Amino acid sequence: MRTFDPNGLGTLVERVVAEARPLAREGSVASYIPALAAADPARVGLALVDADGRSHQAGDSRDRFTMQSVSKPIALALAMESAGEEAVFSRVGKEPTGDPFNSIIRLETSERRKPFNPLINAGAIVVSSLLPGSDAAEKGEAFRAFAGRLAGRATLDRDEEVFRSERETGARNRSIAWFLAELGLLACPVEDALDVYFRQCAALVDALDLARIGAVLALDGLEPGTGERLMAQRSARVVKALMFSCGLYDESGEFGVDAGLPAKSGVGGGLMAAAPGRCGIGAFGPALDRRGNSVAGLAMVRSLSAELGLYAL
Repeated sequence: MRTFDPNGLGTLVERVVAEARPLAREGSVASYIPALAAADPARVGLALVDADGRSHQAGDSRDRFTMQSVSKPIALALAMESAGEEAVFSRVGKEPTGDPFNSIIRLETSERRKPFNPLINAGAIVVSSLLPGSDAAEKGEAFRAFAGRLAGRATLDRDEEVFRSERETGARNRSIAWFLAELGLLACPVEDALDVYFRQCAALVDALDLARIGAVLALDGLEPGTGERLMAQRSARVVKALMFSCGLYDESGEFGVDAGLPAKSGVGGGLMAAAPGRCGIGAFGPALDRRGNSVAGLAMVRSLSAELGLYAL
């Protein structure tokens, strides 16, 4: 296994950001959530946290943005640890779909009669319904506290404007949730499940937060630097496996071949990756490709994987 040269990492991260900035012009910000439409597509940030807890960052790495779908693997880990792995995967599958993140068609046409995996919207809404707490507010707080601990914070803040915007305009997610309820897959009332899902998507992070969480996953649940266990080893390994096969939706296979890393994207512009045993990567760039993944983020993680020999397979 190749080791890092800490003295050269800062320069490398800065160069990767500089090379990715022009690519932002090739994408566009998410507009189907009104509160995200005003994002500056030119912003690009990158952070890396190694196994010893050292961080390297460049560009707009401390600009905050909402997690959106990057929250899904974290919610999955929390649900596995609170409700149990069997309870989670009795309601959702573990297979990639090759479909867009908000597709509903396979719920009706598949013999499985449950979402293919926890990282598409349908599966994530099921997972949100399983989070600990007696109502939507408690479940949402449990998620923010768990994610905050992984990121080295007491908790995560929430963007209330984005939360309200998603709740008021999430017609497709409501359709998905009611279909899930008809299939008997939700562990709480429909509106509570949706409320929890919108709350976790609106949690605020920066690229360094994502790099820290990615490093915890890379170390099978241990905090980089201290070695404190923050997540069960099994949870981290299941999450990484699903990120690799399903984390970028219908771009997962292509990215897996190119970068060889488990990763998860969000339409807020975030991208989190984990290089097993070595580091976590957090990238930010709100300009998205047609599949909803950060154009600059994908390019930066590919570059780091190639430069540092992070390919995990």
